[in-house]
Amino acid sequence: MSKVLNRFLKYVQFETTSNEKSQTTPSTENQLEFAKVLGDELKQLGLEDVSVDDNGYVMATLPSNIEKEVPTIGFIAHMDTSPDMSGKDVKPNIVKDYDGKDIVLNKENNIILSVDDFPEIKNYIGETIITTDGTTLLGADDKAGIAEIITAVEYLIENPHIPHGTVKIGFTPDEEIGRGADYFDVEKFGADFAYTVDGGPIGELEYENFNAATANISIQGVNIHPGTAKGKMVNSILIGMELHSMLPVNERPEYTEGYEGFYLLDDFIGTVEKTHMSYIIRDHDMDKFTRKKDVLKEVVKFLNYKYGDIVQLEIEDSYYNMKEKIVPVMEIVEIAKKAMKEVGVEPIISPIRGGTDGARLSYMGLPCPNLFTGGHNFHGKYEYIPVFAMEKAVEVILKIIEY
Repeated sequence: MSKVLNRFLKYVQFETTSNEKSQTTPSTENQLEFAKVLGDELKQLGLEDVSVDDNGYVMATLPSNIEKEVPTIGFIAHMDTSPDMSGKDVKPNIVKDYDGKDIVLNKENNIILSVDDFPEIKNYIGETIITTDGTTLLGADDKAGIAEIITAVEYLIENPHIPHGTVKIGFTPDEEIGRGADYFDVEKFGADFAYTVDGGPIGELEYENFNAATANISIQGVNIHPGTAKGKMVNSILIGMELHSMLPVNERPEYTEGYEGFYLLDDFIGTVEKTHMSYIIRDHDMDKFTRKKDVLKEVVKFLNYKYGDIVQLEIEDSYYNMKEKIVPVMEIVEIAKKAMKEVGVEPIISPIRGGTDGARLSYMGLPCPNLFTGGHNFHGKYEYIPVFAMEKAVEVILKIIEY
């Protein structure tokens, strides 16, 4: 078994699900425990300036072994897994010499990774694929990234004749709930630029992401016994439904792709008396992003005019498109493209239909494009990752460090 695979299989045994309802950083204690394990591993490998702070951020340095001045490069991945599905008791399934057919993940529950539903898996015929057992996510997002970064650095330590500049490593908590960069100390990290290793299928290289906001809506109704409700009852659930119906249907996630933005109704809890709704709002284009927020404000304004100031709206921006910060230093994208081509990987430049720590870090002064991990179907039971893709990610990291 390859080193990167062994690491990955070890790391996914740690439950590191983040919790958006928590007010602490990290949001779950298990993330801090995993951070300490990673810190110890980095020390054992011989890295310098290894630190694990109280918020769960891990940083370390591989010193330069050359005399000339070259940029300091960073590599960043996140430790948490998505709260969308359990990351506890992950039981990876190793499928060797994949034959191109459906993969039974869980016979007892008839959970199948279907070629019809996920045809891209046929690209990996003959390869070794790591899947879930159908009851949890896998955790390739982003423990594959962690394994790939550490394996690359270990290779440089074991081969000191390979010249390289200073390399910085950073592992963050709570990326999946949008807090991964909250307490990231860019100055302490000390890199001129960095790459998050947090992308999907092999070849992905991303320097554009959504502008993002969250919208929380509270609707105050009036609950009256239905027998005497005429002219008195105000059903907050129905008003919430009316609000949702007023937003563009074709701007929902299930109808969009590429650069197209959306509104996602993420939560809806209500009674006649009180309803709460939450949306996430996304668009790559800042003008369209602003327009989406304005549309929601206008809908709320109309409903308050219609029903009498019973709808409250709070919108908070989460992160912005890092393209604005990457374009002035596009050479760091070109370095990654060249590295991929030199190890036989065709770069796939595509916008991220989401965000990464790199988006916020780019606005904090650390330009940070995103590299592939090799994984597919993140955040759910159909997640899988080909082993050769992880190995190629290690090669790409090493090539980038060469420049």
